[in-house]
Amino acid sequence: MRTKQRLTEDIHRDRRAVLVVNTHSRRGRLLYEGARARLLAAGFDLIAAYPVDRPRRLEETLVAARESGADLVVAGGGDGTISTAARMMAHRENALGLLPLGTTNNFARTVRVPIDLDEAIGTLVDGKVVDVDLGLAGDLPFTNHVGVGLSAAVMHAAPPPLKRLAGRWAYPLTGVTLLMRHRPMRVIVRAEGAEHEFRTHQLYVANGGFHAGRPITKDTDADDRLLVAYPVGGQGKFGLVRETLRNAAIGHRRTLDDELFLAVGELWLETDRPAPVEVDGEPRGRTPMRIGLDANALRVMAPADSIDR
Repeated sequence: MRTKQRLTEDIHRDRRAVLVVNTHSRRGRLLYEGARARLLAAGFDLIAAYPVDRPRRLEETLVAARESGADLVVAGGGDGTISTAARMMAHRENALGLLPLGTTNNFARTVRVPIDLDEAIGTLVDGKVVDVDLGLAGDLPFTNHVGVGLSAAVMHAAPPPLKRLAGRWAYPLTGVTLLMRHRPMRVIVRAEGAEHEFRTHQLYVANGGFHAGRPITKDTDADDRLLVAYPVGGQGKFGLVRETLRNAAIGHRRTLDDELFLAVGELWLETDRPAPVEVDGEPRGRTPMRIGLDANALRVMAPADSIDR
């Protein structure tokens, strides 16, 4: 396998890439042609370009892209698309390039890829290959987070007609409805020989540094060999809303030393009743669950001044 430095040099010299954009979303449809044109204008030799309008074809398209011989597989879409691309590209010699076309773009923010499309393509042109950690929910790799509690119940319950009508607003609307009857959970996290207990409606385990487009803390990232577990509020229903807003407002000032956060390399998560789990915004079973790390599992094109551990 080529070193990261050698792969960076090959990308800069040959510009051999494949573009995969999730055009199932309105934003993806609108930006696909522009993204393709911008990559060509930047000097990339596009071996292939795939607008994917059927979500079930995304994985097979990404497999074809990674096997194409291209040094760089450029994935355009939101966090769900990027998470799928990361799973498909884990432990591969070629690198993943990011075009953040979603609402929150958490993983792109974590690896410091600009949200502006032209600036993101500039990172593909002038950046460097770094390797970052992926989380493991059981055996499933993930980029951003595992959510247990209300967020997962919302993912399971949001009606497809409402999602088509209201878009991303379908989830908070569903959440408000579910919160009225949601019962708090007793959550036990076992890690590093210790047991931690929480009584809450919601708990997250993060690999990346952002959630809902906002920093979790100022010192979290996807290359620190750490998972960060934290509850959002306590037993009270409206504490969940209050703490969600508070976390968004002051996350950039917090650190992992705050009592709220448990930073470990691996953990076992269980609840007093089987609770739904969502992984990077997709329903993925129920508790109990082992959550671990796959260190330096993914090669990503990041800004040239990125710190690479």
